[in-house]
Amino acid sequence: MNLRELLSVPYLLEAEAVETDAGKWRLRLDYPELPGCSAEGLVVEDVLKELEQRRVEMIVDLVEAGKQPPIPRKPLTNSDPLWAVRDPGLSARIAALLRNAKQTP
Repeated sequence: MNLRELLSVPYLLEAEAVETDAGKWRLRLDYPELPGCSAEGLVVEDVLKELEQRRVEMIVDLVEAGKQPPIPRKPLTNSDPLWAVRDPGLSARIAALLRNAKQTP
């Protein structure tokens, strides 16, 4: 499976509101099938963006280390994992790998 396919694997998303102090709440998002892949914050869009960046970086790190990320289900055929490349918060290393994966059949 190439990097593009690995980044198109759908993972379960868990979301919960967490009370940090009396009356103060934060959102916690987690991909439980990717151990350690979670994000927390106040604005759902920001937390989801951070979680997606962590998911991409975690999968790329595993691939670069010669390890296979968890594949709990088949990749989505109509997914475009390259949308994350457009995000300036994503490292240049990952962006280059994704561009190369797009060119590979």
